[in-house]
Amino acid sequence: MNKDYKRTLVTAALPYANGPVHIGHLAGVYLPADVYVRYLRLNDRPCLYICGSDEHGVPITLRAKKEGVTPQDIVDRYHKLIKESLKEFGITFDIYSRTTSDIHTEVASDFFKTLYDKGVFQEIESEQYYDEEAQTFLADRYITGTCPHCGNPNAYGDQCEKCGTSLNPTDLIDPHSAVSGSKPVKRKTKHWYLPLDKYENWLKEWILDGHKEWRANVYGQCKSWLDQGLQPRAVSRDLDWGIPVPVEGAEGKVLYVWFDAPIGYISNTKELLPDTWETWWKDPSTRLLHFIGKDNIVFHCIVFPSMLKAEGSYILPDNVPSNEFLNLEGDKISTSRNWAVWLHEYLRDFPGKQDVLRYVLTANAPETKDNDFTWADFQARNNNELVAVLGNFVNRALVLTHKYFDGKVPAASTLTADDRGVLDEIAAIKDRVSDLLENFHIRDAQREAMNLARLGNKYLADTEPWKVAKTDMERVGTILNIALQIAANLSILMDPFTPFSMKKLRDMLAYDCEANWQNIGKQDLLNPGHQLGKAELLFQKIEDDEVAKQLNKLQATKEQNEQENHHAAPIAEPVEFSSFEKLDIRVGKVLECRKVPKANKLLQFRIDDGLGGRTIVSGLAKYYDPEELVGKQVCFIANFPPRKLMGVESEGMILSVQEADGTLSVITPSKPVAPGSKIS
Repeated sequence: MNKDYKRTLVTAALPYANGPVHIGHLAGVYLPADVYVRYLRLNDRPCLYICGSDEHGVPITLRAKKEGVTPQDIVDRYHKLIKESLKEFGITFDIYSRTTSDIHTEVASDFFKTLYDKGVFQEIESEQYYDEEAQTFLADRYITGTCPHCGNPNAYGDQCEKCGTSLNPTDLIDPHSAVSGSKPVKRKTKHWYLPLDKYENWLKEWILDGHKEWRANVYGQCKSWLDQGLQPRAVSRDLDWGIPVPVEGAEGKVLYVWFDAPIGYISNTKELLPDTWETWWKDPSTRLLHFIGKDNIVFHCIVFPSMLKAEGSYILPDNVPSNEFLNLEGDKISTSRNWAVWLHEYLRDFPGKQDVLRYVLTANAPETKDNDFTWADFQARNNNELVAVLGNFVNRALVLTHKYFDGKVPAASTLTADDRGVLDEIAAIKDRVSDLLENFHIRDAQREAMNLARLGNKYLADTEPWKVAKTDMERVGTILNIALQIAANLSILMDPFTPFSMKKLRDMLAYDCEANWQNIGKQDLLNPGHQLGKAELLFQKIEDDEVAKQLNKLQATKEQNEQENHHAAPIAEPVEFSSFEKLDIRVGKVLECRKVPKANKLLQFRIDDGLGGRTIVSGLAKYYDPEELVGKQVCFIANFPPRKLMGVESEGMILSVQEADGTLSVITPSKPVAPGSKIS
């Protein structure tokens, strides 16, 4: 970190106001950012923590249409729920606003006009799908059809959610409008584009040469995009929900949500500090940090910095600590399948246990790879760590002091070498925690902080004051004085991670001094004679029936999903036999198969097609290991035009069958046939 920074501006990815927030959001973005901000505040380092709801975009309009309400109704509902849920979990934003505010509309419009007036944008006319029945251009998400890779009949125009492949609307087989159900036609429309390709060399220098300290997943994803070459990206779209494009001739067009959403960080700061916001966004002595999930890396490291660079007066992010994804009970969290632990439901089911979830999610933080949340681990970490280690140590120290010294802090007389070693270790642990937090290793920092509680437990177990009390009360006083100093230090050291419990601990200690990081390591936080408060349990055990209730809820969700998906997919619209005859479907033998680098769901096949061989890319990596497909005969469409996927040219489509749960199985002939044999 540059020591010349005078202040730190922390942003957390704007949650999308299309539904509640779940544990994946909390673990990936808002909790690590909150821990870091609390650490800065405890160090008296000026900082702001900025966030708000992202309230534009097509999914919101789709949900509104489905429910028969307005998009504003949707965002009002979920903005309130998200804001309250995060507040209840102790996420200490300085402001949590929204992108439908008047000030955001003003700031985003001004930002666009600045770039427009500088001639940054390119005006490009292109053909896009148009719904003649609804008389509207269709955003990618408003177009559905069959995925050309896995055969999913309900793929969107931007992505197939079954195989995960990114798509263009023109890739879909038999595309239909999600608005009217009619078949769309292509019409010309004009949009403004941010020419990312013009910033490619600058981005390579700024990121690849200048920020090698960024996390490997962030740096690697940026390098992959830059190596493939950047393309101009549309900043406007034809839609009636969003911020109108503020130039003449742009009727019916709004700012693309990816363009207006990150400007929300700026507008929210301006809303909070109307007179001094520029100090936080334009002064080089401000450090800008973006806490995000891995699906937002490109937007925060390539797109938004290019926007800021084009504008010319803003600072750029110094670091972008991005986490991977959190799974739930071995399965990907899915809002559409209701496979999630929703924060507002957790608050209802586990009242007063916000710190338990904060602790468990931090302990399992997906900092370097996807990680898994299980209710068994949740219970074990609470019972074996929070209760048995942290809570047990604090309780023993206070209860013994009340028993032997009427709740007053005893004096420490002669210290042994072991006593001094224990007291010196407090400062050493603090230094290690500080170093880890400074480098955004939040998970390891919490583990190291808990080592102070383990140190306290071991100290009491080794010294056994309950036995020493039979012969030497002066020694007992020294032991308990040291234990209480450890407890007081813990109340500050663990505060960023478990703030509710540490506030309770300070109340029990009657430690009314302001919690300050610089006090950690001091051996006289509680003076002799200081009267302690009442000893209470910091944490309670979580019983098996509480966990069983949550597992039963998930099982019911799984059964409901299976029941909904059990019936066969509806038959597609009739087609002429001549359309089928145009498809050249053949059998080939898999000669080679391997995973496509940086594409978790794609496999690259080398097929013996009887004509010299061909390469096909298919979204089957989730369902097969490459080696189990080598040697198999598969069916494939041979006469699709070649297209590039993740830089690999694919010369066809492997056919597979989709089961009710979404699982894909390749189609093979019942007996071996010659490679290249046609299916008729």
